Amino acid sequence: MSHFEAKKPSLCKPEPLTSERVRSTLSVLKGILASCYGPSGRLKQLHNGLGGCVCTTSHSSALLRNLSVTHPVLKVLITSVQNHVSCFSDCGLFTAILCCNLIENIQRLGLTPTKVIKLNKYLLSFCTSYLKSEACSCRIPVDFSSTHIFFGLVHSILTSKPACMLTRKETDHISALILKAFFLTIPESAEDRIILGKIIIAPLKGHGVTDSTVLPGLLIEMSEVQLRRLLPTQKSSVLKVALFCVSLSGDFSNAGEGTVEVHYQVSLENAVLEQLFNLGRQLVSDHVDLVLCQKVIHPSLKQFLSEHHIIAIDRVGVALMEPLSKVTGAMPIGSLNTIITSTTYGSVKDLCSARFGSKHFFHLIPNEVTICSLLLCSRNDTAWEELKLTCQTAMHALQLTIKEPWVLLGGGCTETHLAAYIRYKVHNEAEDIVKESGYSQAELQIAAEAFCSALESVAGSLEHDGGEILIDMKYGHCWSGQSDSASVVNWPDMLSRCGCGWYSSQEELNWSFLRSTYHPFAPQTFLSQVAVGSASNLTVDCFTAKLSGLQVAVETANLILDFSYVIEDKN
Repeated sequence: MSHFEAKKPSLCKPEPLTSERVRSTLSVLKGILASCYGPSGRLKQLHNGLGGCVCTTSHSSALLRNLSVTHPVLKVLITSVQNHVSCFSDCGLFTAILCCNLIENIQRLGLTPTKVIKLNKYLLSFCTSYLKSEACSCRIPVDFSSTHIFFGLVHSILTSKPACMLTRKETDHISALILKAFFLTIPESAEDRIILGKIIIAPLKGHGVTDSTVLPGLLIEMSEVQLRRLLPTQKSSVLKVALFCVSLSGDFSNAGEGTVEVHYQVSLENAVLEQLFNLGRQLVSDHVDLVLCQKVIHPSLKQFLSEHHIIAIDRVGVALMEPLSKVTGAMPIGSLNTIITSTTYGSVKDLCSARFGSKHFFHLIPNEVTICSLLLCSRNDTAWEELKLTCQTAMHALQLTIKEPWVLLGGGCTETHLAAYIRYKVHNEAEDIVKESGYSQAELQIAAEAFCSALESVAGSLEHDGGEILIDMKYGHCWSGQSDSASVVNWPDMLSRCGCGWYSSQEELNWSFLRSTYHPFAPQTFLSQVAVGSASNLTVDCFTAKLSGLQVAVETANLILDFSYVIEDKN
């Protein structure tokens, strides 16, 4: 007899942010994320108590994917940041830390959520308007006649991930390779709308990072025996290619859930094999030189194609199908019953063998290079996984920079400059702002201070060794000092350069501790063309990713602050 349990009522928790458990959990999450931030961030090792892979990382994508949270409030925050990372790849930690800071700061204000949310929206629009304006001095325009800014962007992303375990020489080498690979994906004959190609990362573990290289076209890994058997004599013309995403093994994997009826005395295997041979005869009559199949090719069909001097490569995998289609221009054939026309086929300029370390590759060289292969080397699995993820982030950041040709100053300088700018505007234009927003000057001042403090706390998260974070009173840039800097009087002797590397301490500057109270000032908006020209030495961030991260952080914080109940179904 079945056992039935009475349905339990849903559990309703009012004002979830007032719970000490939620606050402490949010604080722990912020501590985990903040301790990973920046070039000197600490690594996190994540593993399941039941076994499985161990992940060592400081990358937001890997970190948030492997973190297990149960409270709905934290789930909303993490899911929101993950959505941002899936769209922009970069600035995930910045987004999460800023969101946590905003929630913590605003909880101490004593203002109603409705007021705070509206004021946050106003301050957010104020920030985005400034960052998009020509007056913004923490935004650098991209000079397409030079690679300095692109190199600086890639270099900044690579150095921000210590788990990659790169030396300066290795960082420069990988940065140059990523730039080379990215430029190969830009078509030479650009029309009104540019469609970028793709970079395929091929692994080569156990080798030094400086052994990494970039090759035009695609690399398909295979054994040395297969490679020797497949490679043909050289042809003077281009090679005709057929691309199959259907299995050519003769099985019925795509038969669906119906019943297959076979007539008496009919050999199913012979019938299928005859169908495959008919396909092979058509490929021969159409003068195809290369057959690429996502799945398995029947040995008899392989032998038939080989006898007619057609190279047949199977098991290329689903990941390479889209790049193969772009490289060859061939349309993937998804059924044996498909009518194959001349437009279905593609072509490649050449094919050859390539050997790197102990691995052998079949190298497809396209007619026009918009697909390339980055052969990525690293000394161990952990470093390679982190390096691969970081390279993908850098490649995506370059694509976003092509669409919106600006970068933001890194090293915490954008955050401190923006905070100084907001404080100055709110202090000097409070009456005009109050007329627009409809709130009192006191409410505006309190909300703006919480907002600016949250931004400055993100910059402060870059320091992990007990040092002091300072801000200069001229440009509003972020500076890092030693832990005993409180006793130092001569700042220029102790400091070197600001966080982004733009300004030197030898200029006539005054400094203040970041978390101390200072009089609002107007950050100067002077852009040095010399500094812009040498931007490869600067620490910069992707403009599009950081602007989106700012918006996501504020909007997510507003959403969480607006929660009045959390209703959980316990059944």
